[in-house]
Amino acid sequence: MADVARLAGVSAQTVSRVSNGFPGVTADTRAQVLAAMRELGYRPNSAARALRRGEFRTLGVITFSLSTMGNIRTLEAIATSAAEHGYAVTLLPVAVPTQDEVNGAFSRLGELAVDAVIVIMEIHLLDAATVSLPPGVQVVVADSDAGDRYTVVDTDQAGGARDAVRHLLDLGHDTVWHLAGPEGSFAAQRRANAWRDTLTEAGRTPPPPVRGDWSAESGYRAGLRLADEPECTAVFTANDQMALGLLRALHERGRRVPEDVSVVGFDDIPESASFLPPLTTIHQDFAEVGRLCVEGVLSKMRESGTGHGTTLVPTRLVRRASTGARRPS
Repeated sequence: MADVARLAGVSAQTVSRVSNGFPGVTADTRAQVLAAMRELGYRPNSAARALRRGEFRTLGVITFSLSTMGNIRTLEAIATSAAEHGYAVTLLPVAVPTQDEVNGAFSRLGELAVDAVIVIMEIHLLDAATVSLPPGVQVVVADSDAGDRYTVVDTDQAGGARDAVRHLLDLGHDTVWHLAGPEGSFAAQRRANAWRDTLTEAGRTPPPPVRGDWSAESGYRAGLRLADEPECTAVFTANDQMALGLLRALHERGRRVPEDVSVVGFDDIPESASFLPPLTTIHQDFAEVGRLCVEGVLSKMRESGTGHGTTLVPTRLVRRASTGARRPS
């Protein structure tokens, strides 16, 4: 820092103000200091700065899966929002959703220099962790049923499912079948419950759900079963990837979409508009979920907050060509 100050012809304090992004330095002086830093190859010592300030400008993110579109897009949004606030992200993936793996992730977290933690994990896995977080480390949980124990940011899973079912009922379908996500998933559970409740409230008998694992392949296998149900004219699918497999199965069995079967997905992944036919789906605002997770955990850090609550991010129905009015038998 002293070498930079000599080369730039300024005080060491001015160099410190520039390297830390503090105001009170003219544009010309800032440019002069930055040029001297580049010439000398100077980089601020982040470790020393962290020790001095008591913060590391790093957020830890623990997630149990990098294979689902929802987790990937949420993680991307968290990283983008964190960078906008001047924070880096340290990712701790849990390879297998077991208690040992969850405990291992929290143990590694205790060894790393992070200021706060965002968890993208089902609550039963989070409850299984017996390793406590470092003192003072704040936590926000994404996509989980943990509002009374943690601060939670989540998509309005139930509201999106209700909109999907009502859309199909409004098109004249007698009932709506459901291709559900895996049993251990909070999001899948909320979507399935809302599907069932919406049909019951409308005086319709819910058909038996068919379950997949979020993948297009599981959607294809389930689709072969649904294609053999002559009374199945409308399907609400718990995510777009399974809807893709369902569309293939219906096509192979000679059931046209939407003439014979209407299909609604959930997620609105970028590719859903290019499905054949383009998929009607429920849009999730992953960017907003990520932004609120980061802002929520930074707010808890500033305020040393201990209060908890849940913030729901609204969804919206995106109408495309995979749904249509029920045709007379």
